Amino acid sequence: MPFIKTGGLADVCGALPKEFDREYWDVRVVIPNYTCIPEHFRNQFEYVTHFYMGTGPMLPEKYVGVLKYVLDGVTFYFIDNQEYFNCAVPYGDIRYDIEKFIFFDKAVLSMLKAIDFQPDLVHCHDWQTGLIPVYLRNEFQGDMFYWGMKSIMTIHNLKFQGIWDKKYSRA
Repeated sequence: MPFIKTGGLADVCGALPKEFDREYWDVRVVIPNYTCIPEHFRNQFEYVTHFYMGTGPMLPEKYVGVLKYVLDGVTFYFIDNQEYFNCAVPYGDIRYDIEKFIFFDKAVLSMLKAIDFQPDLVHCHDWQTGLIPVYLRNEFQGDMFYWGMKSIMTIHNLKFQGIWDKKYSRA
């Protein structure tokens, strides 16, 4: 909130950062740059940087743009990639959503180095950010920039705790 809302996750991510004392804490929020974010916000986003990121073996690198907007003293970053975030609603086809958030999770960690921000703790929210702790520990620890970063995961709705239909699994 107020950029995009699909449930309680948006309420928490919009309200919680404002409650930290900025004298002691540098809290920032990263979300996808969905095209369905209202134009009156999108028109005020500031370009920060962009880079290209590998997404897997033998796959082409993908564009990652980083935009910024400060609201109520909180810095929000928006990961931009029209292939994934050009949409009328944030979620839809679960198989496509999984690919989209795999990209997003890796882009979030890659962005940190690109903007030279080293948080002590990366607070991940729900399944959409579920690979951030995995990437942080297994893929990014080879780079000293990420040493010492910790992660924590909050599940906002226990209905979505990883229950999966077998028909979507590959044998």
